[in-house]
Amino acid sequence: MKYAIVNLGCKVNRVESDDLALSLERLGMQPVGRDAKAESGTLREAGEDRCNADLADFVVVNTCTVTGEAEKKTRKAVRRALREHPGAVVVVTGCAAAIDAAVFESMDERVVVVGKREIAEASQSGEALGLLIPALARDLRSRPLLCGEPADAALEELRVGEGFPTRVGIKVQDGCNNACTYCIVHVARGRAWSRPADEVVREFARYASSGVNEVVLSGINLGTYRDGSTDLAELLMRLLDASETTRIRISSIEPKDVGDRLIELIAQSGGRIARHLHLPLQSGSTRVLREMARPYSAKWYCDLVDRLYQAVPELSLSTDIIVGFPGETETDFEETTRVSQACRFSKIHVFPYSKRAGTPAAERLDQVEPEVKATRSALLSELGARLREEAYAKRRGTTEKVLVEACGKGMTESYFEISVSDEYAVGDLVSLILP
Repeated sequence: MKYAIVNLGCKVNRVESDDLALSLERLGMQPVGRDAKAESGTLREAGEDRCNADLADFVVVNTCTVTGEAEKKTRKAVRRALREHPGAVVVVTGCAAAIDAAVFESMDERVVVVGKREIAEASQSGEALGLLIPALARDLRSRPLLCGEPADAALEELRVGEGFPTRVGIKVQDGCNNACTYCIVHVARGRAWSRPADEVVREFARYASSGVNEVVLSGINLGTYRDGSTDLAELLMRLLDASETTRIRISSIEPKDVGDRLIELIAQSGGRIARHLHLPLQSGSTRVLREMARPYSAKWYCDLVDRLYQAVPELSLSTDIIVGFPGETETDFEETTRVSQACRFSKIHVFPYSKRAGTPAAERLDQVEPEVKATRSALLSELGARLREEAYAKRRGTTEKVLVEACGKGMTESYFEISVSDEYAVGDLVSLILP
């Protein structure tokens, strides 16, 4: 049997999709062409960039619902999987499935909606996965399972090698207790919870001992990690003690969760914790931030960034910004551009506001006109590109450790992709002068 996984949305989804891929391969299933898993970090449905000859028996669509636009892409991905893989079981999971299960179930009798937690638990055992998805179970009963080994042995397998990212993600937290007015993820994912620290350390140590040179800690609201008295900073200290060489990257963290201990730890780690943070801003207007229910002002955010740069001069800082939030004025947008320049972002992910049904912002009557959103999005993207060029220009000629992610391509500590010599093997972490 062959499978394909369509991954949409955040880095947490990617880790979950990779876990599922590993469990399917323990069943003896094979991906539809090894390039069904994209090197860029997004699993792609077979047929995206080649002919339809190699069909999947089983397709998983791991969905996103963070915006109305993401929801549209999710429905399109499910319809495409049904169209391009006739006869396949199409499992829809993830955030959009948690919010609108009936929408997907009504698309086709081949669609099975399965909750994320059920998928995660079933992934520990191929037999459980088969029982969870009856259509898959029928096929599996007629063939020997490769997962007859004890569950503990199966858990020792690692998401490394062909088809998996060189930067290995470890999910340590899920759920969110915030309720930003544009977002519904806290409904889809539920309340925040954290994995036991001992479990995280054991997983990290296995990857480090297997030769993985960079691990990315991921979570829906990563900064809220807590296992008893162990917070994110304490967890990072334990991970640093578990390996002397493996680099740790923090995937994304909310501004309010960046405290003095975390800043000090990054500063003192000498690059063991990558001196790059993804720190969502969302808007540079304090008025808009308040209406988004973001728990900080623009000035507070800028003060935090100043503290970060003072403690970690080499820091590279990326961010998310929503343009065209309901009621955003030209003055609000100008404040966003001013804050972006002041913070010297190395990358800005620009999101034109997209109404998500079920959120307070979607009900507002002061929606910004589409053409205004498009103009502001283009302007901010241009500014982001210029800031990125300036950020890299300051690093040119300096030395950074670079992770080789593919033949001739590497990712710097500061999160810039550069060309590297073909003499380096994929997975190597090498000190290079940035060209």
